[in-house]
Amino acid sequence: MRVAVWPMIDLEADDALASAAQSAAADERVQKVCIWTPDKDLAQCVRGDHVVQVDRRTQKIRDAASVREKFGVEPALIPDFLALVGDTADGYPGLEGIGLVSAARLLGRYGPLESFPFEALGNRRELALLFKNLATLRTDAHLFDNVEELRWHGPTKAFETCVIQLNDTRLLARALKARGD
Repeated sequence: MRVAVWPMIDLEADDALASAAQSAAADERVQKVCIWTPDKDLAQCVRGDHVVQVDRRTQKIRDAASVREKFGVEPALIPDFLALVGDTADGYPGLEGIGLVSAARLLGRYGPLESFPFEALGNRRELALLFKNLATLRTDAHLFDNVEELRWHGPTKAFETCVIQLNDTRLLARALKARGD
C-alpha cells in the first residue's frame, strides 16, 4: 500500500517514530519532518521548525517555540517534564504534588533532573529518574537505509481495497486529498 512499516519487537511505536524522525532530519535532502501525533512524549523530538509535531485533531503544528509555549520547557526537557507530572497514556504517575507549572518552574531553574540539587526532590529523585527513563524515546533504531523509502506517493489499489474492507471511505478520501487529487 506504499506505507512505510517497521516490525517492532524490541521497541514501541513511539521509539520508531522518534528514530525515523531523527534519521530523516539528519539527511540534508529533507526540508521538514512532520510527526503526526498528539502524543506529548513525541514533543521531545521537535527541533526548531525542522522537526515539528502535527496534531490533526487540534489543527496545530508545534515547532520548538510552540512546545515551549504549551509545556513551559524546551523540547529536550520533555522527558524530564513528563517524569515530574506523569503521563497516564504511558502508565507512570509522576511525582505527587508537582503540577504542570511547578514542573516547568523547577526545570527552568535547575535544568535536567540529573542537575537538581537533593533538596529539590529529596528521596523522590530516583523515582523521577526512573520516570524520565520511561519517558525518553529511543532515537537510535535503524529503520531504513535511504530516506526516500519514507516518501509517500499516494494510495495504491491495495490501499483502496483495504479501506473498503475496513468500511472507512473517509480514509481513502483523506489519502487522495493528501496526494493532491
